[in-house]
Amino acid sequence: MKKQTLLPRRRVLQLGATSIAGLAMMRTSTADDVKPADKPWLRKTLKIGMIGVKGSLTEKFAAAKQAGFEGVELNAPGFNVDEANAAAKETGLIIDGTVGADHWGVRHTDADPQTRAKALASLRKGLEQTAAVGADTMLLVPGRGSDGTAEEVYKRAVDNIRQALPDAEKLGVSILMENVWNEMFYDPNGGTDQTADAFAAFIDEFDSPWVGAQFDIGNHWKFGDPAAWIRTLDKRIKKLDIKGFSRETGKFTKITEGDIDWPSVKQALRDIKFTGWLAAEVGGGDLDRLKEVSRNLDKALQCNESVASVG
Repeated sequence: MKKQTLLPRRRVLQLGATSIAGLAMMRTSTADDVKPADKPWLRKTLKIGMIGVKGSLTEKFAAAKQAGFEGVELNAPGFNVDEANAAAKETGLIIDGTVGADHWGVRHTDADPQTRAKALASLRKGLEQTAAVGADTMLLVPGRGSDGTAEEVYKRAVDNIRQALPDAEKLGVSILMENVWNEMFYDPNGGTDQTADAFAAFIDEFDSPWVGAQFDIGNHWKFGDPAAWIRTLDKRIKKLDIKGFSRETGKFTKITEGDIDWPSVKQALRDIKFTGWLAAEVGGGDLDRLKEVSRNLDKALQCNESVASVG
């Protein structure tokens, strides 16, 4: 795989993104241009569905900002671009990325070619909307293992998603695969010592700087060591998701209440010199709950330590 980093937001203007996307990127340039000594090594963001505060999108964004988050991820396609840009401008909350809105139900690995065509169309539309709000990543669940044999599922996913790479490059938006409980790249009936080798090989198959990983730290704690996965995936990781999990109970938890070894996770991230966005993906709620989640991110990984302290 060509180990290239994501292009800066301002570079998207030169890649032909829409003027709206350009304005949104200009809006966020101040945060991107802060000196490394002053920038947090992990920038806190969250999924839009976690914001349980009632009201307009602007009011929801304001609550996330008040709770201590710098960014938010929207579900794409499907949101109102103008409304999202207006809410971001008014509140200062950055739309740092998006999440595929229908990748679970309309899958790139489906045996039906028409369904795969719909999945591709959705991905392309999602990339367009992502660029239109100045974001540069779109999270994608590539498929589901039960859609066929391992070989069939792998080939369908690669062949379908590969067709969207020209769109990703043109728009300056990276497609980031997530490790989830979808029976791909791990054995759901296997033990706790499974590796990220298959997941890494899948990303490498695309041989593109526009494909990477949005690594979810808590998702596979039941099956493998997240610190080991981080070191294997290395520069393929462009973004992080975070949640808690307890091997003892076999259930997801609040971030700081499971049995994940957070110091080992932090050290692994330091070892690969990761800095960037950390997205909470846990049960949300009102302002008090969002503040709790923000505090838990800090407790687990000390988000506000400076970029200069990494490596």
